[in-house]
Amino acid sequence: DQRVDKVARSLIGAGFSVLLLGVHSKPSISLGDRPYAFHRFNMIFKKGFFFYFEFNVRLFLFLITNHSSIYLSNDLDTLCANFLASKLKNVRLIYDSHELFSELPELLNRPFVKSVWIYIEKQLLKRIKYSYTVSESIASYYYDKYGVNMSVISNFPNFRLSQDPLISQKHKIIIYQGAINKDRGIKLMIDAMKYIDAKLYIVGGGYLLEDMIHYTQKNKLIDKIVFFGKLPFSDLFQITKKANLGLSFEEDTCLAYRYSLPNKIFDYIHAEIPILVSDLPEFKKVIHSHPVGEILQSRDIKSVANQINQMLSYEKSKWYPYLIAAKKDLCWENQETKLLSLFY
Repeated sequence: DQRVDKVARSLIGAGFSVLLLGVHSKPSISLGDRPYAFHRFNMIFKKGFFFYFEFNVRLFLFLITNHSSIYLSNDLDTLCANFLASKLKNVRLIYDSHELFSELPELLNRPFVKSVWIYIEKQLLKRIKYSYTVSESIASYYYDKYGVNMSVISNFPNFRLSQDPLISQKHKIIIYQGAINKDRGIKLMIDAMKYIDAKLYIVGGGYLLEDMIHYTQKNKLIDKIVFFGKLPFSDLFQITKKANLGLSFEEDTCLAYRYSLPNKIFDYIHAEIPILVSDLPEFKKVIHSHPVGEILQSRDIKSVANQINQMLSYEKSKWYPYLIAAKKDLCWENQETKLLSLFY
């Protein structure tokens, strides 16, 4: 998770000692050489209620038997353990809401499970003094529902110097990076490639990855679409900067997606490639303030293909000045001061 890594590095830079806690999952990629310590739990259960229960029990036991002066809870699925341990040990708790967890699409047809997460959210959020989230829309949602004043710390990348001009490539490259999960618009991207003379790079993992690979094979598009799976941050950027266009096609099927502001669109901007994004509130704010791409005009397959083809036909000079200006504004360095103010 790039946000977790950026926060950890900012805290290290401010003089904190950081320990990152998580789980082993399949496939788990190596965290490599990082300036902070980390510990992964080997889980008995791999998904569902027992996974979350086991994880929070293990996390709670670890927290109360190890010394920390601050707990940082990332998302609702870590909050119970952090909250109980913070009360028991009188340790400051800070909550980072990466998304509107209780409104995720995976919960749409699971009313009981959703009600459990909403209950946890309702019981705990009002009792947390320090919290922040990724977008104004999510912060407004929590204020309207619970009267909680969350800070907004956007998920921007670290600023990078302008990229060296690339040698002309044989094929235009379109990229999607992120989770291969429900309602991310992956199938729409694949279908549109029937009418586009370019390569589509799909970088990331998720529970629909194998389904999308099989769907690509079934539609005889395997020569146009490359699946990379999960990659380390540095490798991902090397691929992203080769692309001509970045996609983010989240569907408006739930509040979590409607109010989302995924880091991938800022990764595209910092790689100096234009973006084509869904017609969602936070996405539109980015395009209206920084004309670095376009909003999807329709979700009809041929219409999507036509819009992509038109964007690929433009010279890079159309977007370049706006991308450079956006990079300077939408960077992690401009968020770091707000973040660190919660820890002192």
